Amino acid sequence: MFLPRRFRSIVVAGVAALATNVAVGAGYDAHPEAIRFADDMAQTHGIAASDILATLSRVERNDRVIRLITPPTKRGVRSWARYRSRFIEPVRLEAGAEFWREHADTLREASARYGVPESIIVAIIGVETIYGRNTGHFVAAEALATLAFDYPPRAPLFRRELENLFLLARDAGRDPLSYEGSYAGALGFPQFLPSSIRNYAVDFDGNGQIDLEGSPADAIGSVARYLAEHGWVPAAPVAVRAHVEDPARAQALVDLGIEPAVTAQALTEHQILPLGDLPAGELLTLVDLETPGAPTEYWLGFRNFYVITRYNRSSFYAMAVFALSEALVNARNETTVASAPAR
Repeated sequence: MFLPRRFRSIVVAGVAALATNVAVGAGYDAHPEAIRFADDMAQTHGIAASDILATLSRVERNDRVIRLITPPTKRGVRSWARYRSRFIEPVRLEAGAEFWREHADTLREASARYGVPESIIVAIIGVETIYGRNTGHFVAAEALATLAFDYPPRAPLFRRELENLFLLARDAGRDPLSYEGSYAGALGFPQFLPSSIRNYAVDFDGNGQIDLEGSPADAIGSVARYLAEHGWVPAAPVAVRAHVEDPARAQALVDLGIEPAVTAQALTEHQILPLGDLPAGELLTLVDLETPGAPTEYWLGFRNFYVITRYNRSSFYAMAVFALSEALVNARNETTVASAPAR
């Protein structure tokens, strides 16, 4: 049907207004779980339920968030080589070296205060966001509301994180909708969830506020404190390679899990040879790093390896952090040697 231009503009404007009304109407303020959440926030924290619901009315279910967090129905084949190549690669190595140079004093101070090596701090920030380049562009309140109210498998976890996001915003005097991060609501350089920000983040640059989105210094100090609070052992090793004579026999020790539970005697009994020194009397983790078509790498993780898994509960993740930290140290040492004046 033909419409004169002036009428067409009126129709277009009307459709746009209708779309806006639909978006507003699709907010979470009418969701039964959201209403319960708002009432709980009012009773527990003294934030008016109407204020909570007013914020939730401005976000809606994000199906992309649910797609990204839902485990695949068919699990892919684990590959340490493929996983490692995502993080031990030229972009992260170059960016990590630059980050270390730029923030050398801050890293030195954080390491001295919390006992965590500079290389580990740099590696975690590199693995998480490539030093702030990829912090995520999801509205954190929308992502967390979606997972809290429309993703039953992990709703209790994300309801707690949504609660902490509102408290974080209140404490910082910010609009809860001003936070952007990953599809799981992780924020800033180190990808802390709101509860971790409230429990472990520090104002390391001393400007009176904690800012993991804009302050590398706060990110550095917060990562170091997080690891220290989770049991980092200063001046202790992370992991060492191991030779396994009989993989089938060693599987019993792998199956004990990520928390250290293996004794040195058990290694001998299962024909496992450490390719390096072991801390006396310390329990260990036997880690198998599988790659299809290649021999499995075996490593012995110490207490500090386990501490890294408190950041992300994956042996692949912890080993990627360790491997990147070692690569960064090697690159830094090579640069130092190359730039030293000839004698």
